[in-house]
Amino acid sequence: MRTIGDLPREQPAYPALLLACPQCSLVQLGLIVDKNILFPPEYPYTSGTTKILRDNFADLYTESQTIVPMGPQDLAIDIGSNDGTLLSNFKNGGHRVFGIEPSQVGNLANERGIPTTIAFFDGATAQKTRDLHGPAKVVTATNVFAHIERIHDIVNSILLLMDNKSVFISESHYLLSLVETLQYDTIYHEHLRYYSLRSLQYLLKMHGLEVIHACRIPTHGGSIRVYAARAGEYPVRPSLSETLKKEAAAGLDAEHLQSFKARAVQSKLDLHALLRDIKKQGQRIYGIGAPSRASTLIHYVGLDDGILDCVLEIKGSLKIGKYMPGSLIPVLEESRLYTDQPEYVLLLSWHIAEELIPKLKEKGYKGKYICPLPAPTIV
Repeated sequence: MRTIGDLPREQPAYPALLLACPQCSLVQLGLIVDKNILFPPEYPYTSGTTKILRDNFADLYTESQTIVPMGPQDLAIDIGSNDGTLLSNFKNGGHRVFGIEPSQVGNLANERGIPTTIAFFDGATAQKTRDLHGPAKVVTATNVFAHIERIHDIVNSILLLMDNKSVFISESHYLLSLVETLQYDTIYHEHLRYYSLRSLQYLLKMHGLEVIHACRIPTHGGSIRVYAARAGEYPVRPSLSETLKKEAAAGLDAEHLQSFKARAVQSKLDLHALLRDIKKQGQRIYGIGAPSRASTLIHYVGLDDGILDCVLEIKGSLKIGKYMPGSLIPVLEESRLYTDQPEYVLLLSWHIAEELIPKLKEKGYKGKYICPLPAPTIV
């Protein structure tokens, strides 16, 4: 993200082409962008700022203890541990914890007493971690398992952290949710793969891991939490067959993905038409929230600073004072919403609208809300 006021310069852009495998049902991007570009040391995302994530991680901990109870000496390792929000639940539960995080956000975790190494996760990092701390009872990878290239190497590295009774818990954006609610905005280069349970099961089975439990969760517009362990070590819960049956009934085949494409095009046109009519009346539209998905929506729909006056982020966000990537739309502090009172706000974090709208109203915003997906709607 460029700083506001910087002279314009050429910025790289990368195609986002989705590919689908007819054998394992995996949907993935056709281009991998260098991880050092996607996840620089100054990576601005912090998971602890979002209530739905805090609640979800608390739920993960509670649920995990019904499947793999842990004692005081048992270790939980989180891959892509960010600011330590997830691991704080395990620490507060009295267990040993360790985080692996490639960005400097991991220093926030260290400051909060969550031991964290600043490193990309790979075989060398996994082996060093095991040598220092021993095997983990629980290994977690939330909203990161679909982000890392060379996935077979990654699963092998996860196995280095596990013994026979360890459990691996992943959370990934769920392909079925993406298709159901038309989340084209979540297709961007951090997300290399878009998992169904079937594709995850296929991958993990190749490495001797058995899915023992799965459940849908609300994070990131709809994700799936999957528990896996070495084959035969834990009972397989009914949730596995139940979820696979629902996927089979929904389709998720080439025909359904072509339908998704057509629906995305129509939604784009409908949103542009809605915004056009508002701007014709001389009214202002501010964006709310600057998650990664906002860049996809802005560029796919074709928004610029003539349509979207600015995007607002909460105080303390590392994105404030920058332009939205590839645009001249400034990211400003949220207080502008209450002093300027624009007629409309576009909910770029629409997937948490139920949490976001009451907060904005409570803080004093009196205008109207535009929810862009799955169908553009004025709230």
